Amino acid sequence: MKRLHTLLAALILLVSGLPAAAQISIDEVKAEPQDVKFRDELKSTSVDVDYFSLARYKAERAAIRRERNDLEIGTGLQGTLTSYNDPWISVSGGDNSIALVATFNLRHLFKKNLFSIETKFSAKIGYNRMKVETTDSESGETVSNGVWFKNQDELLFWVNPAFTLAKNWTYGSTFQFRSQFVNGYKSRTEQEREHLKSTFLSPGYLDISLGLTYKSPHPKFPIAVNISPVAMSAVFVESATIRNNSWDSNKPGWESYGLASAEETSKYEGGSSVEINFDRTFGKTGYLRYRTTLFSFYGWITDIGKPNKIRDYSDYENAYAEWEAAGKDPKTKPWLPIHPTVRWTNTLDIKATKFITTTVSFQLYYNRAQNVDVQTQTLLSVGLTYTFKNK
Repeated sequence: MKRLHTLLAALILLVSGLPAAAQISIDEVKAEPQDVKFRDELKSTSVDVDYFSLARYKAERAAIRRERNDLEIGTGLQGTLTSYNDPWISVSGGDNSIALVATFNLRHLFKKNLFSIETKFSAKIGYNRMKVETTDSESGETVSNGVWFKNQDELLFWVNPAFTLAKNWTYGSTFQFRSQFVNGYKSRTEQEREHLKSTFLSPGYLDISLGLTYKSPHPKFPIAVNISPVAMSAVFVESATIRNNSWDSNKPGWESYGLASAEETSKYEGGSSVEINFDRTFGKTGYLRYRTTLFSFYGWITDIGKPNKIRDYSDYENAYAEWEAAGKDPKTKPWLPIHPTVRWTNTLDIKATKFITTTVSFQLYYNRAQNVDVQTQTLLSVGLTYTFKNK
């Protein structure tokens, strides 16, 4: 038995010591080439650290615009109507009449850092209709007809760009333009072309000034005072018909508006100006509002070099009569020294309700070149008004 075991062990040792070998065969495989396309099914999305909201951006921009812009728009329509029938007129008298006044006011103030620009635009036009008795030149009969005639007509555009100089003080310029919309005539019964007194840009007034403005910080006394050492005032009469028509003591239009001759369409004067503005609303509901503007211009720069000046008015009248008799040579025309022009407007609004307002306005105007007397105008009206404010 031991011999068998020894023989098996020797046989195992012999087999494990011999080298082993094997043969493997591989068949050749021919595969057709194909195009391979790769697709990325994942979509990239960029995620910022700060989240952007379009609604929030628009709200912030609207808040900035509202902070920088102050807008006020006001409109109004006022009028009166008086009507009588024939039996009433025959017994008690009376006259049928209609009076209408339409107004529009706009004020816009833009501020950004030290810069600001304030814009004002106002328009007012009014007509009244009354019966006027005229006599027919051929038949001699008296005819009564209703005639429309304007009693209010004004267009005003005012701009003030400025920079902040110190607390309550700014420096900048002021541009102011005034004219009217429609034709104006001598009277209700004289409304032909030869009776024309005014139209758009005939006359037109332009005032440009450069200086300092003080604005009161107290809400109960909102006054603004502009002092302009250097200013220019211009008058335009573009219509040749108006320049040649006569209506004021038979003076031609060019002379009534202070021009040098009928061929001249404008007049420019240099000097200084002062403007005072006040605008305050009273009461929590704003039932009362008072606005006033006082503007004065003195053309001392032009006055220095003006020829043929006569200071005494009686001497001027005599010299003017001699000048007319000599043929009205524009070069030898006598002149009075330039006087300051003054324009003072006042408006008082009394609100009965949100849409019904009583308005009292008073205007004073002095221009020695046009009239030696002071011109005044007063208006009382009741009607519908509406005011929009963004603040």
